[in-house]
Amino acid sequence: MKQEFNAAYWQQRYQNNQTGWDTQGITTPLRTYFDQLTYKTLRILIPGCGNAYEAEYLFTSGFTNVFVADVAPAPLENFANRVQNFPKEQLLLQNFFDLQGQYDLIVEQTFFCAISPDLRAAYARKCAELLVPGGKLVGLLFDTGFTHEGPPFGGSAEEYRQYFEPYFHFRHFGKAYNSIPPRQGRELFINLQKK
Repeated sequence: MKQEFNAAYWQQRYQNNQTGWDTQGITTPLRTYFDQLTYKTLRILIPGCGNAYEAEYLFTSGFTNVFVADVAPAPLENFANRVQNFPKEQLLLQNFFDLQGQYDLIVEQTFFCAISPDLRAAYARKCAELLVPGGKLVGLLFDTGFTHEGPPFGGSAEEYRQYFEPYFHFRHFGKAYNSIPPRQGRELFINLQKK
């Protein structure tokens, strides 16, 4: 029987502290990218946000329109406890594929690799739907295979390219040069702009 990666599955992972993907902070590639952003009112969405260290970094850096979404309540509660002045209405307990709204930037950090691979084309399409014209999808994708059953699920740049090409211009799509040590050489940094 195929495992369903639903809210109950992810809630249990957080409750059992089975969060091996959690880096306990923002990773270097995203911090470096965020540090060069100057327009603090960008509408930013972080889907499958987990403990949302990226949102914490952005919010404490003065970005006011950061929205975080996850299907499991535990990571959103963890985040709300850490960043107590974060606007509660910007915490979205929702399935990514049900989200509405328009955003200037979608941040990808371990969500794409957490969903079932048969949803990857739908993920690319949904990102394009949620972005304003010219909006960007920026973040990291695993560029490696895994020996264990997922999640996370691995893959390759060649595979991923086919999902995004119908909707995005590729501003950058290559190996991350500044990954954290455990992920060195195994991540792609993507900066894709909606067509």
